[in-house]
Amino acid sequence: MTSSVSPALQRATAARAVAAVRRGRSLDDALPASADSLSRALTYGVLRQLTRLDALLDSLTERPLKKGSDLQALVLCGLHQLLDMAVADHAALNETVNACELIEQPRARGLVNALLRRVQREREPLLAALPNDPLVRWSYPHWLLTAIQQDWGKRADAVLAAGNLQAPMTLRVNRRHGDVDRYRARLAAAGHETAPVPGAPDALRLLQAVPVDQLPGFAEGEVSVQDASAQRVVTLLDLQDGQRVLDACAAPGGKTAHVLEHADVHLTAVDSDPTRLGRMRQGLTRLGLEAHLALADAADVKRWWDGEPFDRILIDAPCSGTGVIRRHPDIKWLRRATDLPPLALTQRRLLDRLWPLLKPDGVLVYATCSVLRAEGDEVVRAFLDRTPDARPSSIPIDIGLAERCGLRIPPGGDHDGFYYARLVKRPAKAAIGL
Repeated sequence: MTSSVSPALQRATAARAVAAVRRGRSLDDALPASADSLSRALTYGVLRQLTRLDALLDSLTERPLKKGSDLQALVLCGLHQLLDMAVADHAALNETVNACELIEQPRARGLVNALLRRVQREREPLLAALPNDPLVRWSYPHWLLTAIQQDWGKRADAVLAAGNLQAPMTLRVNRRHGDVDRYRARLAAAGHETAPVPGAPDALRLLQAVPVDQLPGFAEGEVSVQDASAQRVVTLLDLQDGQRVLDACAAPGGKTAHVLEHADVHLTAVDSDPTRLGRMRQGLTRLGLEAHLALADAADVKRWWDGEPFDRILIDAPCSGTGVIRRHPDIKWLRRATDLPPLALTQRRLLDRLWPLLKPDGVLVYATCSVLRAEGDEVVRAFLDRTPDARPSSIPIDIGLAERCGLRIPPGGDHDGFYYARLVKRPAKAAIGL
């Protein structure tokens, strides 16, 4: 389908979004929800290759353009089209130059034209002259590159590369409406090819992403969009009808909904963000599901807990999000190394405050969409050291790498980067060694 948006406006929209991210805004805020597919592809692509594109542009100019300016971002969009996208060179050149008017830089037309035409002529030697530096090759900030290399060793390059690839669109079929095979047949009849995801029985991967309103039965709650790694949580919780389940930090509610699709449980979902909690309520309504929603800091137990313990607790803890960089490339440029200690403090606080709410022999699942050990196994190991009635339990997932206390899933293919730990509460006598 041909976009009704002018080609120059597509470039200008992407440039403004890239510049806004560089100035500190999240990509979700910077890129209009109405942005068309090319604007989105340009924005995401530039943010994935930002350091490499910066280095190339700096090599072309004696006086570098200001990073964070709309003009500099527009030139990066032009470079990305020439180097990495299936866009005709003449369109990349002409429409990027035309976009100068739309970002209120009409006098820059000549400069933008000259820079892009030089890259068109001298592409290979200019790329060969770029620094042989992992920061340029992978386009990650130094602190994050170093942390991933330390935590993943020989696998680090694969983790870095995966973060720069487009993630697949994965669906979660609502088993209360029918099985995966039946829904897959409906998708095929509507012209959407899919593939199953081994080990994730409710998941289907679309071979070509589409807007959700093109999915049969989406409005009626038959299907949702959710990555395969996130869908694994229901296996770890080992749900049974009638259980009391707590989903802490629950919004936007994908895992909450998946739990309710699997079993008739009494679920309490807690989140501190009223906007996200409101969207979560809308999502549950679409799916025909019910839960008790509480607007609160989950660790502030006195504000929301009724005093009755839970059979299962899910802590999908706030984290850096470094496991979902392929879906949110702005994470690379908005996160800082200084974010990790306060996040670890929050993760520790949630574990310490919520553990007493778990019944003996109950299960707590701790999860983060992070590839960093500082938010995964290190947090859980420290918790186990100070919590005598907690013990790690085996994780029945056949992908990822086993840690001392959990499992980490590297990003790539069907899965986002994730960490899971499954903790079981010892009965009181066992906890004191009797």
